[in-house]
Amino acid sequence: MKARSHHEDEQHLTEQLGATGLRLTPQRQQVYDVLLHKRDHPTAEEVFIRAKKAMPEISHATVYNCLDVLVKSGLARQVQLERGATRFCPNMHEHGHFHCSDCGTIYDVGLPAELSCVAVPQGFRADNYDVTIHGICANCAKK
Repeated sequence: MKARSHHEDEQHLTEQLGATGLRLTPQRQQVYDVLLHKRDHPTAEEVFIRAKKAMPEISHATVYNCLDVLVKSGLARQVQLERGATRFCPNMHEHGHFHCSDCGTIYDVGLPAELSCVAVPQGFRADNYDVTIHGICANCAKK
């Protein structure tokens, strides 16, 4: 998949927010930019720290509110791993995650469009999958 330009990202953000009756604010743009810039599935606290570097006046509450808006607008998804803090991912295509148990890094992994190997009970319909693979990443395996 081809990466979008900054202008295309901003246009996509404006369109998605508009579809839910919201407008683009500098704070929402900054939080979204943080998610797009380094796709490492940051926690809200990590997003706050990164956003504050470019926008010193941004508050914790604003970052949490922006993340909530991005999730509700379909621009980001929450990733919950075990009992850890919620993380945020701007990749809205169906995918799974690989969580390195050594360094804690989370990577996106592709999934087939249909997970035919998973038997869903008769009459049920799966809308999406939350798949997390736990193991050791290539960098940690080299150590």
